[in-house]
Amino acid sequence: MKPHTTVISATVLMASVTVLGSALGFAQEQRTMAPTPNTVWVGADGKYESEPDTVVVQFNIAPQDKKLQDAMQKATQVAEQVRQLLRGNGIDPKDAQFSRFATQPMYDYSNAQHKLLGYRVEANISVKVKDFAKIGPLSEGLGTLEVTDTSIAYELENKDAAKIKAVEDALRKARDEANAVAQSSGRTLGELSYASVDTYESQPIRPMMAQKALAFGAEAAPAPTAEFGAEKITVTAHVNALYNLK
Repeated sequence: MKPHTTVISATVLMASVTVLGSALGFAQEQRTMAPTPNTVWVGADGKYESEPDTVVVQFNIAPQDKKLQDAMQKATQVAEQVRQLLRGNGIDPKDAQFSRFATQPMYDYSNAQHKLLGYRVEANISVKVKDFAKIGPLSEGLGTLEVTDTSIAYELENKDAAKIKAVEDALRKARDEANAVAQSSGRTLGELSYASVDTYESQPIRPMMAQKALAFGAEAAPAPTAEFGAEKITVTAHVNALYNLK
């Protein structure tokens, strides 16, 4: 996870009093900057929790048969069933993406001859869905198809607004800390002279696995996740700020 860094700078006023704040988060940056008179240097962390706006549904197609042509035919049939399922839930099949497609022979390694048993056709498919109401029917539909490793994960695609909120929270805390230092030294906090900002996104939410129906056409049991909301996504920010003192 790579941080996104923004730097804001302005002219620093020089005077005779130096007050330095310290924090582990910006210790390395401090070592590269000489103490500046008449300033206070602080660091603070902020965060913002946001509801996810996208669901990523992933699954695999992996039919096998004695002949490669037959395995390919099975894969084509399952792919068409997937397309029909997507259309039936108001999802354009073009929104689904193949991340991997491969064919491979299968051998019996129990004897020295390594007898060829057949062929497997593998395809990894993922689709992003914005309407969360479609996830239940889509998951149930996939449970009736010959697909494997179905998973559902939530993510936040529109991260810019969450990052801004996290930065605002960090800057508010940084100013509060700087103001406390200024007041304790009998000074008045001035304008922001310099700031560096790092934003971080939380790790992707652990996916929940979709359960395959016990029998084709059978009524599926309620999902164990029913009525629970998706875990919120946290965006954090670290701010190093330099304020002038009056």
